[in-house]
Amino acid sequence: MQPTFVLVHGAFANSFSFAPLQAELGLLGHRSVAVDLPGHGFAATYTRAYQAPQDPAGLATAPGGIKGVTLADNVAHLIGILERAKRNGPVILVSHSRGGITATAAANARPDLIDRIVYVSAWCPVLLDVGDYYAEPEMASVDAASMALAMAGNPAELGLLRVNFRTADPDALAAFKAAFLADGTDEEFLTFLNTFQPDENLDVGTSADRAQAETWGRIPKTYVRLTDDTSLPLALQDRLIREGDALTPDNPYDVRDLEGSHLKWLTDPAPAARVLGELAAPLAAAGS
Repeated sequence: MQPTFVLVHGAFANSFSFAPLQAELGLLGHRSVAVDLPGHGFAATYTRAYQAPQDPAGLATAPGGIKGVTLADNVAHLIGILERAKRNGPVILVSHSRGGITATAAANARPDLIDRIVYVSAWCPVLLDVGDYYAEPEMASVDAASMALAMAGNPAELGLLRVNFRTADPDALAAFKAAFLADGTDEEFLTFLNTFQPDENLDVGTSADRAQAETWGRIPKTYVRLTDDTSLPLALQDRLIREGDALTPDNPYDVRDLEGSHLKWLTDPAPAARVLGELAAPLAAAGS
């Protein structure tokens, strides 16, 4: 029986970014479901102040529907999808970037719903909370302040993170391209940037949401390293792999590599689809 790929997006993203990957998976004969976490996709907030001509003052103060959304909300939503997908056979949970936090917490709660968990340059916190990793040497090359160049409003007052991805500030745009799609053309970068939504929730969980050996640790797991990623550097990806392997030495990561930046695997998805297809083959054979 063919497994279902359940795809979980990262920060400021949504299910739309997986459309090219889903097309490749479909053409290879695979079934997939792209998730919109709460407050994402068609549930996202796009205020009139975000339209052109923009109203910077209004953008800084307009309420956003994602305010108050928690990691627990994301996990509950994802578990509901996993339950439905599991009725059709094996499930491979694939997460990218910040989506790994939700995937990890869901795996802690319901390992029975997941036949393999795949992290594509995604967060899987083990020893530290996500925010604390930013102070570690592996993240020293990341310019966290670059996002602030296009930050709109005060997160503490808005109750959410808001970034003006429609900015015309050349410094902000250059920083975004360097962080997300340095190996893409300017046209590809701007196209992808326009799929981002301005608002993201604040809650990334606590130490209780880190990978747990007795639950998450039972699931076969793969880490796909993006070798040219500057948003989640290779050194940090490797640290997360080492920490996961140390937590569950009898169930280490199956590690795969894809060349490219943080978003290149989504704009040029054929190599990623082949890797995922290889991971699906044993499950399909076992169910046939």
